[in-house]
Parts: sequence; C-alpha cells; structure tokens
Amino acid sequence: MSAHPRPSRRRVLGALALGAAALAGETVVGPRPAHAAEQVRDGAYVPALVVGTGYGAAVTALRLAEAGVRTLMLEMGQLWTRPGPDGKVFCGMLAPDRRSTWFRRRTAAPMASFLWLDVVDRPVEPYAGVLDRVDFGAMSVYAGRGVGGGSLVNGGMAVVPRRSYLREVLPRVDVREMYGRYFPRARAGLRVNGVDRAWFEGTEWYRYSRVAREQAGRAGHGTVFLDNVYDFGHMRREAAGKAPKSALATELIYGNNHGRMSLDKTYLAAALGTGRVTVAALHRAVAIRPHADGYVVTVERSDASGRRLGTREIACRHLFLGGGSLGTTELLLRARETGTLPRLGREIGEGWGPNGNVMTARANLPLHPTGCHQSTVPVLGIDAWDDPRHPVFAEITPVPAGIETWISLYLAITRNPERGTFTYDRRTGRMGLRWEHGQSKPAVRSARAFFDRMNRANGTDYRYDLFGPRPRAFADDFTYHPLGGCVLGRATDDYGRVKGYRHLYVTDGALIPGSLGVNPFVTITALAERNVERVLRQDVLPAARRDRSHA
Repeated sequence: MSAHPRPSRRRVLGALALGAAALAGETVVGPRPAHAAEQVRDGAYVPALVVGTGYGAAVTALRLAEAGVRTLMLEMGQLWTRPGPDGKVFCGMLAPDRRSTWFRRRTAAPMASFLWLDVVDRPVEPYAGVLDRVDFGAMSVYAGRGVGGGSLVNGGMAVVPRRSYLREVLPRVDVREMYGRYFPRARAGLRVNGVDRAWFEGTEWYRYSRVAREQAGRAGHGTVFLDNVYDFGHMRREAAGKAPKSALATELIYGNNHGRMSLDKTYLAAALGTGRVTVAALHRAVAIRPHADGYVVTVERSDASGRRLGTREIACRHLFLGGGSLGTTELLLRARETGTLPRLGREIGEGWGPNGNVMTARANLPLHPTGCHQSTVPVLGIDAWDDPRHPVFAEITPVPAGIETWISLYLAITRNPERGTFTYDRRTGRMGLRWEHGQSKPAVRSARAFFDRMNRANGTDYRYDLFGPRPRAFADDFTYHPLGGCVLGRATDDYGRVKGYRHLYVTDGALIPGSLGVNPFVTITALAERNVERVLRQDVLPAARRDRSHA
C-alpha cells in the first residue's frame, strides 16, 4: 500500500491550465493561448501529433515533451473541468443527466434493470457526455469520452497481470524489463495507492466486499486487495464527513467529482506543465494521408451539442495513434481501405477481444446484507486464475442503490481464446466488428463453473433480473476492456511502429491481442512507457537532430 506523493509543480501548472481553459469556454489548452490556437489552425505543422488523450497517448505526450519535442494532442471529447448548473462537473449514477452519455437519448448502463423493471436507465438530452457505448450487434464496447479518455469513467483498479500470462500474450516483450522498470514507472505516474486494511475491515462502505470475500472463502477461493487510482485518503475523509463525497455518493461510471486521479491530474497535467504540449478537445481525427516525411491528419471540430464547426488539416512528422482499440483501428482501417495508406497490412483490424468480460450477480440470503451504503470503488478481487480448466479473476463490484439489495455483483475476467476482426464499410464509412454471440460461450462457461461453486457453497442462486428484460444470469455482450486490432509484433513491430510506414505508431490497447486477465490500463501505460522510450531514442530525436543540422 502506498500514499500519494505531493503533486509536482509541473502537474499543478498543467491542472490549472486545464481548469482555466474550461472555465473560459476554450477547447484548446496550451502554453500560451495565441500559440495554442496556432497549433490547430488549418495547415498547421507540428513535429509530433498524438491522437487521443487516454493512457498510451498521455504517456507518449509527456515523454515527447520532456525530450523537448513540441506535441499536439487531439481529443474527440470535451474538457471535464467546468462545473454544470448544479456546481458539479460530473453527475452521479442514480440521477444521470446529459453529462453522463455520449450523444444518446437514453443512458445505457451495464446493469440495465432491477426486478426486470426498466428503472436504471434514464432519458437524456443528446450531448458530448463522458461515457459512450459503441454497439456492434453481438458485442458493445464502453469507452470514455473526454480529455483523459477511459481514466474518467473506469473503476480505477490498478492491477498487473500474471508474469506467465503476460509472457504468453506478448511473447516478444521482455517480461523482466516490464516488471522491473516499466510497471513501477507506470504505477508512480498514475499515482496508484491502496486502501487502508484496518479501515476497510470496519467501514460500512465495504460491507458488500467483506460479504463476498466470506462467501468466496466458503467455496475455497481466496481474495486479493486491488490497488486503485482513487485517493483512499480522500475516501476516508469522505466517510468522516471532512471532504465532499464522490465514491461514497454513487459517482463512478459517469465520472468522479473528487478523489479520482484521472489522467488530467497525472500524466496529462504533467505534459501540459512542460509548456510543450497543446491539447485540442472536441477535435476528432477522421483521416490520415502521407505528406512529405510525415502525415496530414484531417480533423473535424464540433461543439458539445454536436454542431459541426468545420474541418482542418494538420501536418506532422511523427504520428502517434492513441485513440483506443476502436479509435486507432478505425483510423488505420479507413486509411487502408480508402487507399490513403495502401501498404498497411491485412493484420490491421485483427486480434480483437473483450478481455473475457462477463458480468454476473448472486442473490444473498437475508442473513447476509450487503449494505445500503456502498463505495463505488472496488478494492477486492477473487483470484482463481490458476484453475486449469476455468481460470477466472472476479472483481467484486458495488450496487450503490442507496437501499439494501442483498446483491453480490461481479465483473469476471476470463481466459477466452476467441478473437474478433474489425471491418470497414466503404459505402457508409463506418467500422464494423465480426463477433458472434457464440464467441462469448467460453467466457460464460468459465464464469458459470466458478460461480456455480460459489452458489453451492453458500446456498445461494443467481440474480436473473439485472441485465435487461429477458431472464439471464450472465451479461456477456459488452466489455469495458476492448483490446487488440493493431497487435504488437503483427500489425506493428515490437515497439508499436506500424508496418509499411515510417513515423507512424500505435500506443494504446490496440496493441494487446484480446486478453490480459486483469484490468488493462496499467499494462497499457507501462507498454507505452517502454515503446516511447525506444521510439524517442531511435526515431524522434535523431530526426530532430538531422533537422537542426540542415537548418
């Protein structure tokens, strides 16, 4: 367990810049307003352009800037630092409004019903909200929208995969180097910390976790504490009434107003604090074409209501794609299929998977209440990954309804070998996903075997009423952990360089082939640290030196 270190001066300066820009109604944040605007004008040139502001993108921008490279970041979502009419930046889960959802008329929460009643999702005004769900038929993908990407909306569980499984998933990556150098660097940059064990054992806010732990023990399973990027010191002050509530006020999947150490408070803030990074929100990269010794990116601008404000073209020498498994893959697929980057290989779009995600819930007996008050930040997982037939890592997640529900809810991560493939429709200009319902069956089989044992040991049964109008115990048709599409060592070289083109890189979860066994964001961060270190040394800095020698 570790405490958060004192914020660096660079992070403080960057966070202040983000807040000031949002309060002023600006969408472009940089070292100086006039200079920032110049970075995103039509026909502008920057040495390095980073698409996205999620984990891999944020790492890349910071390390480029620290090396002296002027960098522009493009983000399709908005800045989330300006309070709404209620004085809060984000809304809670029990009363969602337009801030919750990316351009839908109704929220789309993963737990969609209660007693089969449609009481969870609410009508909302279409808006550039913080959480998106992209539907592909048999599979839907949740994604964060805003400066900070998925760090704004995920559960923050900072888990590192088993060494043996990481070696299997990424055989061309030096595992000793990852655990000895890059995972520690990522944890420090993300400001990972752990819950105080004594406080956990006594607080009402984690009764639901303790109940699930006891029941796992009866089935012969052990639990592990999960570190997080939520500030547990702040949470304890919340519980004591000494700080405004956030995790203890049903805030999580639509953002946290306090306590969450999202990227806009860590890597992105530090990057902006260098004075060499500009962030352009509500700027969506839609196309790539080669130009001179680099690339031109076509960018669509909009406002938070969805009104189009125009299109610009921005040139760069080095282009880093960090738009996530979906965003990065779509850009490259479009470039290949429309002929702007015709040398891209057939491996683009392949190797996708939902990290074996399955959600399920158990109905506890009346003698085992889970509590009216539940922290939204998970801190325990049931680790059965060593099961030779049905490996499962099950995170104990909250049901913060404000009433007693006797529900134990889990996000199970399983080892599903099935993979999907992204496609591109030239007629509609949209990406699709080849993923059939049957491809989720291995994940469900593992989850069922695991939770059947839990139910037998505790005399309990599943809840069948939580995942929509038809009775079902397992929700296997959505994922919070999309992985793959531009797999490391296949679509790219061993450091994320896209095959067939110079100065074009992938730096996000698209590099990981479909499965990791745990929440992926720490691994994505560490892999980005590894890759950008090599790319800076071999590609970016030598190119900058050549430019200076020719000047």
